[in-house]
Amino acid sequence: VQLQASGGGLVQAGGSLRLSCAASGCIFRNCAMGWFRQAPGKEREFVAAVLWSGRRTAYTESVKGRFTISRENAENTVEMRMNTLKPEDTAVYYCVARESSDRLPSDSRQWPWWGQGTQVTVSS
Repeated sequence: VQLQASGGGLVQAGGSLRLSCAASGCIFRNCAMGWFRQAPGKEREFVAAVLWSGRRTAYTESVKGRFTISRENAENTVEMRMNTLKPEDTAVYYCVARESSDRLPSDSRQWPWWGQGTQVTVSS
């Protein structure tokens, strides 16, 4: 499975960014996808995830109401719209995938496939 992430960048606090991740090699209808992030000096943190069906999503508490994850199954992509960004959202964001029809774990060890990171920087 290969994951190709894009869309990071520099934005002022209160601004918006959209991250995108294209997946190949994953049986898409069984492939949950999501995002983790890692800030300097901190542990990797679950951000959001979505089932293939799109019927269920999961978010870490700090991004609820600000981030929205969605997927375009026809194009094998997942997107995350990030609004009202805060300086504490600054991190390297990683696209992840796992074979699952029903679970969206927040434990990074349960996501076997990782894309390269994309930097998100939010200035105050």
